[in-house]
Amino acid sequence: MIISYFPKYVAILVLFVLRVGALDTFLASVFEHALILPNRTETPVLKEEALLLMNKNIDVLEKALKLAARGAHIIVTPEDGIYGWVFTRETIYPYLEDIPDPEANWIPCRDPRLGCTPVQKRLSCLAKENSIYIVANIGDKNLCNASDPQCPPDGHYQYNTDVLFNSEGRLMAHYHKAVKSMHRRLSKCITRTWKQRQRVASCSQNR
Repeated sequence: MIISYFPKYVAILVLFVLRVGALDTFLASVFEHALILPNRTETPVLKEEALLLMNKNIDVLEKALKLAARGAHIIVTPEDGIYGWVFTRETIYPYLEDIPDPEANWIPCRDPRLGCTPVQKRLSCLAKENSIYIVANIGDKNLCNASDPQCPPDGHYQYNTDVLFNSEGRLMAHYHKAVKSMHRRLSKCITRTWKQRQRVASCSQNR
């Protein structure tokens, strides 16, 4: 395992108040930590090894979450904060889960009907047990087929994805960070939605 260059054992837990409407406010916590990274490899690791690594980072998140839950209503965790960033398309695959549409009305903590999703289950349980909203960044994979002209050769799309669980552990929204394929290396700003409820702008660099 590799520890990221953020100072070891240092975590930042920032609480601030955001005004939602004329009368309503909520307290938000923004969290950063010394990420535990996987070892660089040219071949994918076993799913069990990937889950072990992700659980180590969620262990760190859990400690901060319990502190935040004493006053905050929502905690926002960093991009790549659960599995890291030292991957190719092939080596990141064991770290990905199937993330359903939020319209499924799903609480992973108590309902296994949507397949093997241990990371989503744990995040859901943390939200439910601590009565706090969680925004976390995880990996999504969606099957596609030959009828889709943009379907990758390996038969699935992969997405850098933010998920939102409410204080009951329910999956409320997910957001795919979008990157358009181009022949040239360009920066593009692409707008997507959180469950079609609000507009979210994402700027990404194509490679």
